[in-house]
Formats: sequence, C-alpha cells, structure tokens
Amino acid sequence: MPRSVPLPEVQTVDATPEGARVSPPNGGERTAVVIGNFDGVHRGHVAVLEQMSTLAKARDLVPSVLTFDPHPATVLGKAAPARLSTLERRVELFARHGVERVYVARFSAAFAETPPYDFVKSFVTGGLGAKVVVVGADFRFGKSRGGDFDVLRAVAAEDGCDAFAAVLLADSDGPISSTRVRKALALGDVHLARDLLGRPHTFSGVVVHGAKKGRTIGFPTANLGDISEALPANGVYAVAVDRLAPEGARALANGVMNLGTRPTVSGDGTTRHAEVFLFDVDEDLYGQTLRVHVHDRIRDEKKFDSFDALKGQIASDTAAAKHLAATRPVPASGPFG
Repeated sequence: MPRSVPLPEVQTVDATPEGARVSPPNGGERTAVVIGNFDGVHRGHVAVLEQMSTLAKARDLVPSVLTFDPHPATVLGKAAPARLSTLERRVELFARHGVERVYVARFSAAFAETPPYDFVKSFVTGGLGAKVVVVGADFRFGKSRGGDFDVLRAVAAEDGCDAFAAVLLADSDGPISSTRVRKALALGDVHLARDLLGRPHTFSGVVVHGAKKGRTIGFPTANLGDISEALPANGVYAVAVDRLAPEGARALANGVMNLGTRPTVSGDGTTRHAEVFLFDVDEDLYGQTLRVHVHDRIRDEKKFDSFDALKGQIASDTAAAKHLAATRPVPASGPFG
C-alpha cells in the first residue's frame, strides 16, 4: 500500500500581456521544474519525475512540476484524448515521487500564443524561478509548437538555468506512453495497463441512484456517475474501492464491477453504466465519491436468457473477484493505491 505523504503545494500560472502570473507568488525560491501533461502518471513519467527530484536534492532546489489544465487540445479546438487521471489524482501521485510544488498552467488561447522564447523567460525561469528544467526528449512548446529542447536549453542558459532532456522509458514494444495505456484499456487489457502505469488504472465517480434491481437479488450495487476518466472495455472486473473525502482517500472495500450497457435488464443497449458490488459494505453511499482501482478482468459482458441466469452468473463473478482479492486486504488506514 502507498505510504502517506504530504500533498504538494499547488499554485496556478496564468498568461497575461505582461508575462506569467503565479498565484500565490513564488516568493523568489529557486526550483527544479519538470514540464508535461503527465496524464496517468505512468512509469515513463515517474522516471522523469525522479530524475528531476534527484537534481533538485543535489542542488537544494524545490522539486516542482509544471502541468496544464485543461488539456491543450481542448483549447486549440482539437479532440482531446480520453483522460487517464484527474488533476487532483495527478497531484496525489506526484507527491509519491518527491514533488513538493505543482504549478498548474491555465491553458488558454493567450497561453497558446506565447512565443517559445517568452515561454522560457516569462514562465520557466521568470515566474517559476527555475534553475533546473527537465523535459521529455520530444518536448515541444510555445506558439505553433515552435520550441524544442535546443531552444529551451539555449534560452534557459541565459538565466543560469540548466535544461535536461529525459530519455523516454521503453519496453520491448516501444516507449511507455499515455496513448499505449488508453489502447490497453480500450481492449480491456487491464493487466497491460497496470504494467505501463506501475499500478492499476483508476477512475472516480459519484454514487447515484440507479434502477435498484441488484438489491432485489442480493447484490446491491453502487452506481457511479460523473466519471471523467477513461474506462476499460465493457466487461466484469475485480476491483478495489477507495472513498474520497476532503481529508483524503481511504480504502472502503474490494468488490466486483460490471461495466457496460446491462443488456439483460435495460433497454437502449448504448448507455454505459459502471456498477460496483462492494463486499461487506452495508451503508448509504449516495452522493459520495468513490475511486475504483481496476485489478482484473473476469469476463466479457453478455446478455442472459433470464434474470435467474444473470443472478447465478453474478454469484460466480463475485466468488471469482473474492478469490482474486484474497491477497489484497483492505488497509486499516489510507487508500488502496
């Protein structure tokens, strides 16, 4: 289970006609900054974060991340990829790799028009006080993506800031990337997604009222709405669930999840539902936010000839999920992951 670590301080960065505005102000502290979207915070991202943290420690700098919200593609009128993690989840994961401060650039049309030179001068070395900046080797930035690593290194050097290009972590199938995680999830290959991420994929949602048919057959489910992260392919999965609250995430229970269109019990065959049967939980969860860790795929979704046949299959799925959860006890404190 992850150890409890303090969350990083979060500061916002806006583009203004005068340059970057950091809120609250940086206060003149010197930082080591790694720049990127970090969607999913996968193993490739972790390698870059740890390189930055090592440099920060060696040079007595504040280990920091500059990330973007919303996704730049959304502002630029392009189709944004399915999101693997919310900003809040990214911040939580950054903390586990030595990050003490997160700068969130409010990506806007004005931000997109920033020339590469001004981006480095105003945002990186100016607004953030960076003395070390780390990026992926393929990093592009500034208006029309006109800046590359050579531009970053040259401009940063004018202000005594050293730039480092991180080597992309790869396996036998190529560089580890958010795109590969999304493809694995789309195929329902949650084990491959876990290997790329370094932990199970998660998503979060608010418990909403559903048809309440599960409770009539002994399997009451928490129906999740307001889900903004990518979901795996339709099917039945063994999961672990955290309860999210302002004071932090806490493990709630293991469970079994049906993800799909519920062809046996509902009509349109197109609306996707995420329903989780939580083991040994008997409480009112409506309105609460849960985070689901997707551990194992048990089977495909299918339509059954009768409600009784569905009930029997749910019992079988539950037994399979409990067997898989036997090595995943509910932590006494803190989240599952």
